[in-house]
Amino acid sequence: MVLITQSGTETLPLGAPAPDFSLPGTDGKTYTLTSFASANLLVVAFTCNHCPYALGVEDRFIRLAKTYQQKGVAFVAISANDATKYPADSFAEMAKRATEKGYPFPYLYDEPQSVAKAYGAVCTPHLFVFDTHRSLIYEGRIDDNWKDETAVKHHDLRDALDAALAGKPVPKAQTNPMGCSIKWK
Repeated sequence: MVLITQSGTETLPLGAPAPDFSLPGTDGKTYTLTSFASANLLVVAFTCNHCPYALGVEDRFIRLAKTYQQKGVAFVAISANDATKYPADSFAEMAKRATEKGYPFPYLYDEPQSVAKAYGAVCTPHLFVFDTHRSLIYEGRIDDNWKDETAVKHHDLRDALDAALAGKPVPKAQTNPMGCSIKWK
């Protein structure tokens, strides 16, 4: 399955290497792909502050991060939205959100939108999971119901992480991400 973003780029295909980045975090640090080199797996989530889909799964994502970080999985969230048109997604608002929610992972700002384009992110949230060699092993959504956690039938991200940590193939390596489109400049 190949998705084409509104910016005209293709979503990163399975098996592709993780594109490098150098982005500022809301914690005052700058992060690159090598910042997560010691992790067994890396989850890169494109998200934002204003999207109801992203907000609907935010607490689940935080819980997954807390659970799987103990198993050697690194998590990073990236916002690439145009903050001029969507002020709730500004770097200052990102910092507030990360503090208020107690994000246990870095929250990075892709102001030039180059990282979102390199990954081919189409919406918020859109997740990418990379193995220890930083090859893409899962791309898509957290689960199948952003509105009601009690109605979730498919825990796609959790299943992908469990399989990869057990040294098994990801059962469903691609799912359709559900969310608001990336707000391109």
